[in-house]
Amino acid sequence: MASTLTFRPNPNPCTNGVVSSPRRQLGSFAFESTTSLFRSKLLAGKSFSLSTGINRPEAVISASSRAFDVVIVGAGIIGLTIARQFLIGSDLSVAVVDKAVPCSGATGAGQGYIWKVHKTPGSDKWELAMRSHELWKMLADSIHDQGLNPLEVLGWKKTGSLLIGRTPGDSDLLKRRVQQLSEAGLQAEYLSGHDLLQEEPALMVGEDSSAAFLPDDCQLDAQRTVAFIEKANRHFASKGRYAEFYHDPVTCLLSSGSHEEVNAVLTSKTTVYSKKAVIVAAGCWSGSLMHELLRESEILLDVPVKPRKGHLLVLENFNALQLNHGLMEAGYVNHQTISASGPLDHGQALSVSMTATMDAMGNLVLGSSRQFSGFNSEVDEPIITHIWKRAGEFFPTLKELPLSDFIKSRKVRVGLRPYMPDGRPVIGPVPGLSNVFLATGHEGEGLSLALGTAEMVADMVLGNPGKVDNAPFAVPGRC
Repeated sequence: MASTLTFRPNPNPCTNGVVSSPRRQLGSFAFESTTSLFRSKLLAGKSFSLSTGINRPEAVISASSRAFDVVIVGAGIIGLTIARQFLIGSDLSVAVVDKAVPCSGATGAGQGYIWKVHKTPGSDKWELAMRSHELWKMLADSIHDQGLNPLEVLGWKKTGSLLIGRTPGDSDLLKRRVQQLSEAGLQAEYLSGHDLLQEEPALMVGEDSSAAFLPDDCQLDAQRTVAFIEKANRHFASKGRYAEFYHDPVTCLLSSGSHEEVNAVLTSKTTVYSKKAVIVAAGCWSGSLMHELLRESEILLDVPVKPRKGHLLVLENFNALQLNHGLMEAGYVNHQTISASGPLDHGQALSVSMTATMDAMGNLVLGSSRQFSGFNSEVDEPIITHIWKRAGEFFPTLKELPLSDFIKSRKVRVGLRPYMPDGRPVIGPVPGLSNVFLATGHEGEGLSLALGTAEMVADMVLGNPGKVDNAPFAVPGRC
């Protein structure tokens, strides 16, 4: 006999809308004869969104209905842009569910670059990256056409990007990369040490220094971009097409009738019904979340996404160093593991590569580290010191300044990036569940790949022809 769900709504439903206010109890439902295909609870304290202390008002939903066409689990840049794509590209209604709030995880801890200089033409992610970059450019242009400033709205800056080498081997690699990028239709230049110094006078340039230069590369500010997307999404709330359930962790999936279709997402406070699709975009928590949600089902799914911790150092209103472009060292492409001893030797695979940008507020953003340390999101001061020393190897001005001088004007961003062993995100339907989709595993490329991913997911759900081949990102054979 098929399982069924019946519910009796709160007798005093609220009107549609999204408001920000102190926490209050959401409307409740009484359930009768409720059964579910998946009844496993998340472990106590299990989180799929990482708090970084961002002071944001809590979004509280007032809705006369808890039924939506699409329910998205995860309010990072991937989840929010997927919601946006459905709202502007269809007439479907959308709900976004998250244990915390947007920008409290890897999205808010990122550097904001959407550069192509370190990407490889012809790779599995190249087509998706190019499409996503095209969509970001279209969005920035549309904002400009409305009489607004993309810099103020998105933190959008055409900085150009430099991939910097310091050895003869690096030079050979960079020459090949420039040739590849040029053949792929991009404006790319190889810079000798002399030309590199003309572009970045503050850089320490040796006789073997060189760079690959993409003058058209741009960067964004994640906080501003997410705020813009949130505001745009919330415009549809008054039309009854959008709602947010923040500070509300998912506890299980509910099935009615066919065991191959999920009909609702049960959270700690309410039940959000899905008529068409459930999309899990919970970053590095997606694997453990799906494991818990499917524990009592017959579906075998092991999403191997895991957290890869990253540190960024932000020096506010920094004027001791001026950068004309976004920079990263050639080693960033492979992020080679460094040999560490003493306080840096945690028995973890730790790598540190120099990246440097000036953000929209004039802050110097230095990175970056990568390491596997589980879900630990604590700041590791020795790693921050190593990032500072690594930057000093490229910029003599920084080498002369003690990091201790900036205690009051510095911030540290720590994010848990969703790492996939094969380096490709997982985007597509879950085998055995006709209406459940995954969109995770972007690691440090969430912002740069977000709009292309959102378009891909929406096309899958809506049955539209895909703009980008989704085969490299499919779930079967990888999970």
